[in-house]
Amino acid sequence: MAGSAFGKLLTMTTWGESHGAAVGVVVDGCPAGLRLCPEDIQAYLDRRKPGQSRFTTKRGESDTVEILSGVFEGKTEGTPISLLVRNQDQRSRDYSAIAEVYRPGHADYTFDMKYGFRDYRGGGRSSGRETIGRVAAGAVAAKILHELGITVRAYTTQIGTVKVSPERFDLAECEKNSLYMPDAIAAKEAEALLEERMKECDSAGGVIECVISNLPAGLGDPVFDKFNANLAKAICSIGAVKGFEIGDGILAAEAAGSENNDVFRVKDGKIVKETNHAGGILGGMTDGSDVVFRAYFKPTPSIARLQQTVNKAGEETEIEIKGRHDPVIVPRAVVVVETMAAFLAADMLLSGMSARMDNIRRFYGQD
Repeated sequence: MAGSAFGKLLTMTTWGESHGAAVGVVVDGCPAGLRLCPEDIQAYLDRRKPGQSRFTTKRGESDTVEILSGVFEGKTEGTPISLLVRNQDQRSRDYSAIAEVYRPGHADYTFDMKYGFRDYRGGGRSSGRETIGRVAAGAVAAKILHELGITVRAYTTQIGTVKVSPERFDLAECEKNSLYMPDAIAAKEAEALLEERMKECDSAGGVIECVISNLPAGLGDPVFDKFNANLAKAICSIGAVKGFEIGDGILAAEAAGSENNDVFRVKDGKIVKETNHAGGILGGMTDGSDVVFRAYFKPTPSIARLQQTVNKAGEETEIEIKGRHDPVIVPRAVVVVETMAAFLAADMLLSGMSARMDNIRRFYGQD
């Protein structure tokens, strides 16, 4: 299977299936000398593991990471870092009824058309469990960014029709509710909405916003490898993402140029922007302000109500999906968005080092 690798200089290759023995990732291109221990990675994996609230699947996984290679005496060696998480609570019998049936909203039909077969146990490679490898790799990237004072923070801004209020926005609230919403009132309203969806054997989608702070200006390239283009690929590669926007996003289409343009000023001897409608990207390159983007997630397709579908024989039939599923995947996807953004940013930082001769001369002591 092609397409399991991401990155240019800093790369990740995820592997494993939802109901296989384990899932994991190989990270290559990480500089030597970075302090890294399992706890650094586990902190991120704990944010996405199941069973943390009544709005997540009850699959009982500890998602404990093992570092198999690339780290010696607490520091990276500059060689490939192999990270493994063993699957502990697979219930493949929950999926036997759908072995010959295509679930609406899933990759069952398209996977079958491409490969001629599919792993129906939880979706195989198309399962959300594949994101464990992404999160583990992104945790490594986040350590690189931390060394440079760069931060990445994601949070939920919408669940179903419930939106966070700008007037009540408080990042500290994210740690106080299970939906990672920076608005206590909106979080309670969203919980009530989810309770109703669960009673109806239905699900909800939502929106995640992410902010990358303290990136230097000039990361990215002006044509195909624009920072925003690569960021969009990173985020849109997450299974349930159906939309992506940066800065003002689709609202920019309604604005006049005089409203959308960010005016430049000089503050404390530095060039800054008065506003950030562009979301930190100009001409495909970072402009030194916060990179702000949003990812739009569809409702969880695994729902327990009766649905119409077809089977592999081309016969129309009905399906009622069994098993353990999240009524909303957005809260657990927050860390996935955050770590994919961190990985992309770290990769673009490494790529940007060779853009200018003065940087190369300085690195090799010729300046």
